[in-house]
Amino acid sequence: MKTALKIDFTFDQILSLVKQLPKQQKIKLSKELEKEVIDSKLSKLLKIYKTEELSLKTINEESEKVRKELYENQKH
Repeated sequence: MKTALKIDFTFDQILSLVKQLPKQQKIKLSKELEKEVIDSKLSKLLKIYKTEELSLKTINEESEKVRKELYENQKH
């Protein structure tokens, strides 16, 4: 049986702990936090633009257009 333990930390306490981590763990933590934010934003967008009309083909076509545009912009 697992028991959840709730401990209240201030932001400053957490920041102090994070600063003590080795560089690689800081990078890993940063990536995890970034994923959480991206997932949250993506979920919000999906709720806003929810539709039954969007097919995988349409998504792929639009993705290719954007990739092409980004590639062209990088060349200049």
